[in-house]
Amino acid sequence: MTMPRTLKLTGVLAAAALTLAGCASSDNASDDVAAYPEGDITFIVQAAAGGGSDLTSRALAAGLEKELGVSVIVENRPGASGSTAMQYMADADPDGYTIGFVPVEISMLGHQGFDIDPANYDFLGQIMLAPGVISVPNDSPFETLDDLVEAAQSGAVNMANSGPGSIWEAAELGLAELTGAQIVPVPFDGGAPAVAAVMGNQVDGAVGGTAETAAAHNGGQLRALAVLHDERHPLMPDVPTATELGYDLEFGGWGGVYAPAGLPDEVREALETVIASSAQSDTFVDTITTGGSLAVYKSADDFTTFVADEYTRFSTLLQAN
Repeated sequence: MTMPRTLKLTGVLAAAALTLAGCASSDNASDDVAAYPEGDITFIVQAAAGGGSDLTSRALAAGLEKELGVSVIVENRPGASGSTAMQYMADADPDGYTIGFVPVEISMLGHQGFDIDPANYDFLGQIMLAPGVISVPNDSPFETLDDLVEAAQSGAVNMANSGPGSIWEAAELGLAELTGAQIVPVPFDGGAPAVAAVMGNQVDGAVGGTAETAAAHNGGQLRALAVLHDERHPLMPDVPTATELGYDLEFGGWGGVYAPAGLPDEVREALETVIASSAQSDTFVDTITTGGSLAVYKSADDFTTFVADEYTRFSTLLQAN
């Protein structure tokens, strides 16, 4: 369902300008904030081009450009399960000119030996959710999830994922723990190359997001066995959920927008406003839904709380593995 659009940035900046005009102070810092944004904004993506994170980021960036009146340039920085981009973001100036797509792994990597701490970022809003999908090559002998599990219980199967420490590797480990299967995770730099490995018969299967998997399944390039969500996906209504098949397994790749910690209040408020408006626009919702993701919006405050809760949840989950 399309959510109503929120207040345009122009209104926010007009109000900010009036407030600043009434203040006695008119130092250069205040003038700079009032003029935001004066130049292009870089939007960092932690995954390779072509995957769900990239497609979602480009759809949002297009909306932000219309709202802000400046270019929003998407820059892919894949590597190390997203930590390369996250570290780059943490080290960037908190001036509003470097923002990015933040994936679920922000809540996971700190528990797996990476120097990634959610406290180093400002979270500006959740914009999507991509349920996980277990898939196999189109000519695979595994017709069902049961077939895959039974084979993996008697001998190891190789399954691609979006990188060590990623949500899709966690899903594979969760499947192995739940069923006693012998699954060998095969890491790639993002969900798109992992799913491509399935289509190319390089691996026995994969867990990837619906954004990477739906079109390939519907086009007969691979076979989706199960969706790791509480309901079937609208783009793959023929694919059962793992729960339907008797497997208590739910994993999803949520994503949002973040920035280095310490944004000026006026800049943060401006970004929160345009992100809310763009992420709930008909254009964005239609684009990412068609691409396979679900449009799920949370405000900056709600998203910040959600990330903290997820960080706690994954602390328990990952310590068990």
